[in-house]
Amino acid sequence: MSTPANAIAPRNTPIGDLHRRRVRLMLWVACGLLTAEGIGWGIYFLQKGAWDIVAMDLVMMALGISGGVLTYLRRTRLAFFLIGGSIFLLVCGVSLVLDVPSAMAPRSTHHFLLVLAVASLLFLRDDRAALRYLVTGACFLAFVVLASTNMGIASAHALSDSVRIGGTWANNIFSAIGMYALIHIIVSDFAENYALEMDLRKGIARGEFFLVYQPQVTAQGSVFGAEALLRWQHPAMGLVPPDDFIPLAEQSGLILPLGAWVLGAACEQLVDWSKTAGMAELTLSVNVSAHQFRRSDFVQQVATVMERTGVSPRRLKLELTESALVHDMDDLIQKMAALKALGVGFSLDDFGTGYSSLNYLKRLPLDQLKIDKSFVNDVLTDPNDAAIAHMVIALGKNLGFSVIAEGVETQGQCDFLKQNGCHLFQGYLFSRPILLPQFTEYCLTRSAVNHD
Repeated sequence: MSTPANAIAPRNTPIGDLHRRRVRLMLWVACGLLTAEGIGWGIYFLQKGAWDIVAMDLVMMALGISGGVLTYLRRTRLAFFLIGGSIFLLVCGVSLVLDVPSAMAPRSTHHFLLVLAVASLLFLRDDRAALRYLVTGACFLAFVVLASTNMGIASAHALSDSVRIGGTWANNIFSAIGMYALIHIIVSDFAENYALEMDLRKGIARGEFFLVYQPQVTAQGSVFGAEALLRWQHPAMGLVPPDDFIPLAEQSGLILPLGAWVLGAACEQLVDWSKTAGMAELTLSVNVSAHQFRRSDFVQQVATVMERTGVSPRRLKLELTESALVHDMDDLIQKMAALKALGVGFSLDDFGTGYSSLNYLKRLPLDQLKIDKSFVNDVLTDPNDAAIAHMVIALGKNLGFSVIAEGVETQGQCDFLKQNGCHLFQGYLFSRPILLPQFTEYCLTRSAVNHD
């Protein structure tokens, strides 16, 4: 299908940005409430002469303001843990010291723990399950204990029933508003994800997806291959960022038809290049998801596509991410070996960021390791990243793999990698992912320069 010339630059982030805005709004509201609570209770206890409680209220105000500053600076993760942790300790402390239940006025401050639990579940939805359930579990456990008992600490600062009766109304109203706001965010996210999933299905049927190509070059500047990257040109939203639709495709299972289309399109492109002087020997890397690789008929699918298109297997390279390694290793190795027997190559992407180990590398029939861009970014300023990059290069050489660095953006990064023995590169220093006509021109221009 044809693609507009400006298709490489995304015009918006329809789902990701909306969710991030809602999360930031949630943090703003929490910071505002924490600050307002600190001011209100600070004035109340100032009149009572309870200076220790006033000091706590001042800390509460400072935390609210600090969280607001972090949210403004888009340090949302740090802001969440600062505000979330502060609210948890504050609610538990107030419930035990100030809001001690009586026959006339039940405890109500602990209701905010339910709000915090749901907010944590929402904010940490993409984090490790252990962290997500640990945080939310702590909130729910504290809520159950405080709701089911009359436990409290005898203190001269305990609020009177007359104050707590009004406070109960305020706490219940604010906690209900907070829960409503969170449910609204969850429902909105679900509705938008559902709508995007429907559009994703239609987009596959209507042929709205296309490939762009990021050149892979040698230390001498010649192009030896490319990585094929999937893009979606939505008829209404413009170019949808991969970070918005790839996770959704994984969750919905639509990554299977998408992956099959990418594999077929890549093989057809390789056949076209084989007929073009200066591009006949290019390799093309295709990302394969763990869902695809787990399919029992994956090897047969690849073999069928190669037979249909007539592509040379040695020019096709399948890229695995480390997430694919956490499943059945024996099945993975068996499939890789079967494809290797057909002539297909393999590259391990994002090496060093997840689950890989030396034991995996020793067993996997790989051809190439990729140094992850997260290490390349700070290779000149972070000794740890520099050491990891050096280790990956040495490890790849010792195991007989080629090593390519991705995310190379500066000449300094490139020079460092060259000095440490890496001579294959991919990144903005050489080229962004580009459409086919621009990629063809790029390759032919580089080929002409190197021949001169």
